[in-house]
Amino acid sequence: MVTRAAEAKKAVETSHKLDGAEALRLYRAMVRIRTVDERMMTLQRQGRIGFYGACTGQEAAFLAVAIALEPTDWIFPALRESAAMLLRGFPLVPYLAQVFGNSLDETKGRQMPSHPASRSVNQVSWGSCIGTQLPQAVGAAMAAKLRGDKAVMLAAMGDGATSSADFHTAMNFAGVWKVPVVFLCQNNHWAISVSSKGQTASESYAIKAMAYGMPGIKVDGNDPKAVYAAAKEAIERARSGGGPTLIECETYRMGAHSSSDDPTRYRDQAEVDAWAKRDPIERFHGELVAEGLWDEAKEKALREELLAEVNQAIATAEAAADPAVETLFDDVYANQPWNLVEQKNECLASLAAEKA
Repeated sequence: MVTRAAEAKKAVETSHKLDGAEALRLYRAMVRIRTVDERMMTLQRQGRIGFYGACTGQEAAFLAVAIALEPTDWIFPALRESAAMLLRGFPLVPYLAQVFGNSLDETKGRQMPSHPASRSVNQVSWGSCIGTQLPQAVGAAMAAKLRGDKAVMLAAMGDGATSSADFHTAMNFAGVWKVPVVFLCQNNHWAISVSSKGQTASESYAIKAMAYGMPGIKVDGNDPKAVYAAAKEAIERARSGGGPTLIECETYRMGAHSSSDDPTRYRDQAEVDAWAKRDPIERFHGELVAEGLWDEAKEKALREELLAEVNQAIATAEAAADPAVETLFDDVYANQPWNLVEQKNECLASLAAEKA
């Protein structure tokens, strides 16, 4: 059965509610990544980084799900969920260093910018190919089920990924075997330049869950409380052996698909302006103020603190050296075979000779 928007709203009134401390932690994380995104897009336009993918306007949709997870759960992200790492405690400097691809990058400059990952916070790297993370998450969930591990896998995607073969493969396998996975579809209305109307004839993305024998729920992705309630219920269901759930978060990509995209070529500014009035950060801010948890003095202090933190982290990350050449040979084998050792030595000797 697919839960419609009206029923999803009622989920907020269940026991799955954000308490005050969690709400403030979530709000801070939302403002923090908005600050990061604004600064990094500026750096890209200045030519200081090559590529960046911002999540402006979608902060509530994935961070509210991330805060509902346990630290032992795993996240298989798409392009706009990487900030879940920061929410889970990953340091800001190496997070930004991944965009620069330098020696402070935990992945040693090997991945495309805006594709961070770290085992320390159970987040897998996105592979850029649309939808491939979905069967990967399902495979990990199947492994957890076979081991008796209570970990839940979050498989995140944009609306465009629902048109991929990997979406069908992942949903079908998960439904048949009832593995502990939660599918999160961020419906931001645009798969680069293809609108939702050009993407599917279904009345929603959540309704697609019916074909795979799992619950589907559509929520307002700009309402952190509604997203949290739906996610918490789905995660608990998966952890208890009840199987997968598909959550569709209806939201909007306020900016370009990436720094390489010009959205003015395919969408109307009036649409953007209309969604700007539903900004999830402004909405959550108003709710926190109304509940007596926040005020303008705290807001001003937070914005100043985060801007200073982000600027300092950028300065540190940008100043780092390139990854050491010898790291090219790392992480392929637990114990390097003789031929790889030989190649490494030849490479280093050649570089030393050039400098001599």
